[in-house]
Amino acid sequence: MLSAAGFAPSAYGDARKEAPRLPAPVAQAYPDLAPLGAGTMRWFGFHVYDARLWAIGLAPRDDAPYVLALRYARDFEGARIAQSSIEEIERLGRGTPAERARWLAEMRRVFPDVRAGAELAGLHVPGRGARFFHDGRLIGTIDDPEFARAFFAIWLDPRTRAPELRAALVGGDRQ
Repeated sequence: MLSAAGFAPSAYGDARKEAPRLPAPVAQAYPDLAPLGAGTMRWFGFHVYDARLWAIGLAPRDDAPYVLALRYARDFEGARIAQSSIEEIERLGRGTPAERARWLAEMRRVFPDVRAGAELAGLHVPGRGARFFHDGRLIGTIDDPEFARAFFAIWLDPRTRAPELRAALVGGDRQ
């Protein structure tokens, strides 16, 4: 899941017709999840990924499951996705240096290289951490609730580098 870190967004808009999908195992385990919002990440006019957020109710909450899924428009190395993510987590002031070092190692273990058209989805599991899916298949878990809050803050924190994408995901002023 390539974070917004390192990107100078030039424009955001509605996600393409074929937005990222909710992984089937997640839909079965959490039938109350519903699409909340969707948007497109662009960098200097280049399409990077389409994003979609599912939640229970009108906003993602720390005490409830939610899913952020990205459909990549470009190829990315998993190590670069992890590095961009940890840089943004640090910029947001989340975690201690020791926690961030551990989280980076975990993300490098979990995040695969992706090709254009691939989907990565992260499931926030309240009180437990995060589960990650690649094209609908579970690829790893990071059992640390603080990591999950820090990771999803990349897109959901009001201080995100991509405020227009955040607004599209959470529905603007509802958050």
